[in-house]
Amino acid sequence: MTTTTPAVPEAFRHHNGPTVLDALRTPRLLTREALAGLVVALALIPEAIAFSIIAGVDPRLGLFSSFVMAVTIAFVGGRPAMITAATGAVALVIAPVARDYGVEYFIATVILAGAFQIILGLLGVARLMRFIPRSVMIGFVNSLAILIFAAQLPQLIDVPWMVYPLVALGLLIMVFLPRVTKVVPAPLIAIVLVTGIVVVMSITVPTVGDQGELPTSLPELLIPNVPLTVETFRIIAPFALAMALVGILESLMTAKLVDDITDTHSRKRRETLGQGIANIASGLFGGMGGCAMIGQTMINVKVSGARTRISTFLAGTFLLILVLGFAPLVAIMPMAALVAVMIMVSVATFDWHSITPSTLKRMPRSETIVMLVTVIVVVITHNLAIGVIVGVVTAMIAFARRVAHLAEVEREIAVDPAGHAVASYTVRGELFFASSNELTTQFEYADDPDTVIIDMSRSHVWDASTVAALDAITTKYERRHKNVTIIGLNKHSERMHSRLSGELGAGH
Repeated sequence: MTTTTPAVPEAFRHHNGPTVLDALRTPRLLTREALAGLVVALALIPEAIAFSIIAGVDPRLGLFSSFVMAVTIAFVGGRPAMITAATGAVALVIAPVARDYGVEYFIATVILAGAFQIILGLLGVARLMRFIPRSVMIGFVNSLAILIFAAQLPQLIDVPWMVYPLVALGLLIMVFLPRVTKVVPAPLIAIVLVTGIVVVMSITVPTVGDQGELPTSLPELLIPNVPLTVETFRIIAPFALAMALVGILESLMTAKLVDDITDTHSRKRRETLGQGIANIASGLFGGMGGCAMIGQTMINVKVSGARTRISTFLAGTFLLILVLGFAPLVAIMPMAALVAVMIMVSVATFDWHSITPSTLKRMPRSETIVMLVTVIVVVITHNLAIGVIVGVVTAMIAFARRVAHLAEVEREIAVDPAGHAVASYTVRGELFFASSNELTTQFEYADDPDTVIIDMSRSHVWDASTVAALDAITTKYERRHKNVTIIGLNKHSERMHSRLSGELGAGH
């Protein structure tokens, strides 16, 4: 007796963690979400300022962008608890626009990138995530951890010596405090205690205020002052498309990582559309755009334990409150405290199990190579999108090489009822461009008798390369005045063969 499980509606399949209503009804959950949002907001301030400097724009653009995007994505995003704000990857992609054409063109690029993301979301680009293999995902996570740690090095090199014990203190608090209590996120306690020590003892170390000027007014709605011409589109479109693709890829990879950590599912299509909406909103309020932030998301989800949209919304809200209402207090926060938080995030993000000797010994060599290639490319280029693309291509090549060797041809000489010799070939395996290229070399054209039968019942024809190879084999036999019969093609293979055979120029 067999039973069938009814399909679960999408609305239920994607909401299998605490909801916003759950958090609002439960003081403990609400407190956790609020404190997580506060920790993220504190971590966002120096990051947003730094990314603005990378993009070559005023720090206010990065801070406004982080506020607008976090609040917007809390409503329209597809992955609860994921943090979206100004990012280094996006800043690197569109920095040339600000440098060569000015801030107005820069903001127009952000708005167009958001429009591109909405179009790509409607076209279903999120479904391509299933083609990213696990080895690339591990490479993405590990390279991200390395980049997060590397980004802290400028704050640890050529600085006052007191920075080091302050960072160590912050790390010790975050390692040992969760073993005592998890009521308040350890990163928040670390930031408050380290800041208090610096203020009380008048220790001179780099602070958040040293990173750049904080805004003093609310963001205002604006339309970029650029001519609406084909020339303008020609200038900004390539940068906008690159930003859209980088943003989608980084956001969907981060969403998948959060899915794995929380054992829940997210709406990837909705997330893609939400990123587009958030970028358009960011541009209209004079922001620099962005995408999902892996570091801040890990603080929110993995370190602070947040699970709902409330934490994302409050991260943006607290960010605005902090930079406008508590700017003097925020400015005196030592960078050492935030560096300690980000180092903790990088350690928690890295997949240490993936590099243990026992894992490396068991893992297929090709999988390890794919992971290493992804890490190396990301670390060299500082671009997660490029690393993932190169990793996927490497994985495809490795897979094609493995599958290519699975195609086999067996030859047998028999005698038919009339007493004539017949060469029977049995082809086994999946036939596509990588495996079919050598197919033509596995037949004995000169030595075979006048009748040849090729049995394809244990194989599958996947592409035109295989049809061309079969045409080439047939042509080689016909030139020797030998009769070839292909039998056993399944329905899909038969359709492809009948449609393409003789039309590809094989053998000529």
